[in-house]
Amino acid sequence: MADSINPVATHHLPAFMTAPGDTDVLMVITAIVLVLCIVAFGVLFLRLHTLPERMAHKSQKIQFEIVAVLGLLALFTHIHAFWVAGLLLALIDIPDLGSFMGRIASSVEKIAGTKPLEETAEPHSAEMNQPHERATKIDSHSPSSRRPESVPARTKEASRA
Repeated sequence: MADSINPVATHHLPAFMTAPGDTDVLMVITAIVLVLCIVAFGVLFLRLHTLPERMAHKSQKIQFEIVAVLGLLALFTHIHAFWVAGLLLALIDIPDLGSFMGRIASSVEKIAGTKPLEETAEPHSAEMNQPHERATKIDSHSPSSRRPESVPARTKEASRA
C-alpha cells in the first residue's frame, strides 16, 4: 500500500481511506443506512397517515368510508386539513341512528295497523324446488294486502292552482 500513496500525503491515513480500485466500505455502509432510513421514514409516514383510518375501523361503515376518503384526499392533494378532519371524525363516536329509527318505524306500523315488513332471507333449496308453494307464500305477503285503504285525493281549488 505504500507504493500507491502519494508522496505528499501523510503516512498515517485514516481507516476509511481506500486505495485506488478498492471498494469504498464507508460509502457502501452509508448507502445501506440511507436506504434503510428512507424506508423507515416512509413506513412511519404511511403509518401516521393511516392513523385516522385505523381508529375509525372499529366504528360504523359509513364513518370509516368518509375517514378513508378524507385520508386519500389528504394524501393526494397535500392539504393537511383533510387529514385533521378525518382524525377528528375518527375520534368522534357518531350515534347509531338506524337502530332506533327502525324501532320507531315498526311502532308506527303497529299504530297504523299494518304488519311489519319481514326481513327476507336467502330462500332454502326446498323452497326453490317448489315454485308454486313459494309463489303462494309471496302472494300472501304482497304489499297490497298490508296497505290501508287509500284516501281519495282532493282536487285543487282554482285559487291555488
